[in-house]
Amino acid sequence: MKTGMIGNEAANKMNSEHGENLNPTGEKPLCSIVVRAFNEEKHIGKLLSGIMHQTEKRVEIILVDSGSTDATIEIASRFPVRIVQINPQDFTFGYSLNKGIAVARGEFIVIASAHVYPVYPDWLEQLLKPFANQKVALTYGKQRGNAESKFPEHQIFARWFPDEGIKNQRHPFCNNANAAIRRALWEKHPYDENLTGLEDIEWANWAIKNGYMISYVAEAEIIHVHNETPHAVYNRYRREAMAFKQIFPEEKFGIWDFTRLFISNVVNDMVHASRLGVFTKHFNEILWFRFMQFWGTYQGYKQTGLVNETLRKTFYYPRENFAGLSEGNLRDISPIDYREKDGVV
Repeated sequence: MKTGMIGNEAANKMNSEHGENLNPTGEKPLCSIVVRAFNEEKHIGKLLSGIMHQTEKRVEIILVDSGSTDATIEIASRFPVRIVQINPQDFTFGYSLNKGIAVARGEFIVIASAHVYPVYPDWLEQLLKPFANQKVALTYGKQRGNAESKFPEHQIFARWFPDEGIKNQRHPFCNNANAAIRRALWEKHPYDENLTGLEDIEWANWAIKNGYMISYVAEAEIIHVHNETPHAVYNRYRREAMAFKQIFPEEKFGIWDFTRLFISNVVNDMVHASRLGVFTKHFNEILWFRFMQFWGTYQGYKQTGLVNETLRKTFYYPRENFAGLSEGNLRDISPIDYREKDGVV
């Protein structure tokens, strides 16, 4: 795994080619938004458009691209974006984040997946607000699905990302699809480049052990466009289980855990689906999603040894399609209107 950071000459070249931030005065950005992307032409424009609509303008955007072969770079280049290229064979989630953060100038690093987009124009403002407390190391925001999300995915989002915020969360759960950290603390502890996932939880665990706080911000809401195939769901949970086992080696997940969690979650999903009158519509989807989720977890716990090239390609470059649109409004502020003519939305 390569660990070297991008040089000053290359960074300066990217500055001149793609612009530094959204503030025309040239003021140093308050935050740097790091986006990891691979073939995200369907979604990158919507995310970048949402960033342009934010109330917080002291921003620079850094796109870490790992060899896209579609129009991702072309679309991103229509916005004030700095582009960092990495080789696909070098990709891990931690490695790509470290490469992006290394050229960032903001005091805070905002991390967003390329297939998310903010619901409200104060997304950044809300996500950064807890950092007024100097003990806060990390914040993360609410995630919701869209019309194309699988029924169990909606249940997972609702469970993991409640409607009420948590100022001082006592456990290291977080998610780098929608999160922010202090850059000064990243300099002390960069992301683990050897994990197959959950680099966010490893970092949060370090922060808590060193006396820092994590804040969950329900108001900082994004839509996470997940419309995965069964194999992609299996793949995602398998690699995350491998990472979880590496971070917390004392944890176990056996066949009884698989059976118990599969049955209990299927029953819970079907009860909710029945109450909503969509039981028949989502019956098969619930079964295969929950099976792949927990079978992937079970298999991930059994996996040992380093990740070889075949596993790397399977984990990071699955063949899958995303799709989607929108959501409701639970706050007093109006959501961003993505129907506006922004050129690529």
